[in-house]
Amino acid sequence: MRIFPTLTIAAAGLVAFGGAAFAQDTITLGSAVSLTGNYSTNGEHTQRGYDLAVEKINEAGGIKVGDKTYKLEVKYYDDESTPARGAELAERLVKQDGIKLILGPYGSGLTKAVAPVTEELQVPMVEANGASRSLFTNGWKYIFATLSTSEQYLASAIALAAENAEALGKKPEEIKVAVVVENDPFSADVRAGVLDDMKKYGMQLVIDDQFPRELNDMSATLTKVKALKPDVLIVSGHSKGAATGIRQVSEQKVYVPILAMTHCDSADIIGNFGVASEYTLCATQWAPTLSYKDDLFGSAADYAKTFEAKYGYAPPYQAAESSAAVQVFADALERAGSTDPKAVRDALAATDIETFYGKIKFDETGKNIAKPMALYQVLDGEYKIVAPSAVAETKAVIPRPAMN
Repeated sequence: MRIFPTLTIAAAGLVAFGGAAFAQDTITLGSAVSLTGNYSTNGEHTQRGYDLAVEKINEAGGIKVGDKTYKLEVKYYDDESTPARGAELAERLVKQDGIKLILGPYGSGLTKAVAPVTEELQVPMVEANGASRSLFTNGWKYIFATLSTSEQYLASAIALAAENAEALGKKPEEIKVAVVVENDPFSADVRAGVLDDMKKYGMQLVIDDQFPRELNDMSATLTKVKALKPDVLIVSGHSKGAATGIRQVSEQKVYVPILAMTHCDSADIIGNFGVASEYTLCATQWAPTLSYKDDLFGSAADYAKTFEAKYGYAPPYQAAESSAAVQVFADALERAGSTDPKAVRDALAATDIETFYGKIKFDETGKNIAKPMALYQVLDGEYKIVAPSAVAETKAVIPRPAMN
């Protein structure tokens, strides 16, 4: 994306232009995000990612649509972490507020509730936090996702286990895996991807547990882990699941050679659990040490510095992918030369850009097919990329040392 030209001063009042609603010289995007409820932590990361990109784009001069230049802004509603509420608010944004360009909510469940609304009303949605592969099997034409889909999240952990089978004293097909996930669409897909990748190596599934939403007690699974001694423990349950996993593995003195999970950064496992988080493998869509860059934020590391300076903490990938969603909209609006929803939708479908978050290019279903998942490990109190090998900072420590 290029640096945008100088912006004319925004005037007061609302006007209509090409089917979109915006303050004069300001294009308004709409989003219902989880500011309260179970997903409020990641909802806040999502909102902050959107806001930071809007701020940077406006500081750089806004966006040129046709022969006019505009600022961006976002109108938010709180979906209360409830899918039905999210769908209701998405309809409100379009029908009552007149907003025809939608930024997605946090989470696959919420996105799955909103997507039929935007599809029926034929308004494009760029979403950054709904990774469920089921979002892209319905033939929908108005949804576009910046992130990798959920079945890919921990596949690299299984591949890493296979690569290190000798260090575990086994052949790949002798490796035993335990899986514990929250019963929600995202985690169900993570599980499916893990099982598919296990089959490639002939690995053995010895524990396969699913718990109700808010994965806040893994005691039953961990009792089985002590008895069955799996080589790999996979955990997926959003921020609460990651926190529960680290805390209870430590408290109950459970040892597994490989512990891999989602949502490590949004749960701040290093800050909250210190040494107990050491050697944990964590799925990530993005990391500041990756070599991606663009003209707006600079490098991935530059984005991280900018985010931390504003919000006081290192950006989790949920924030980074959300910022990238705003960049995708800005790029599409410029190429469309219009805010007409159909024209913007067609421009989105043709997206092929480099960003600080990675390359973004959509297939016919709206999935980003250009950016792989990464895997980092907590080493000496820091996240270090250990997979895929092409972008690894260092070699993974496998097996993880037993903690005292």
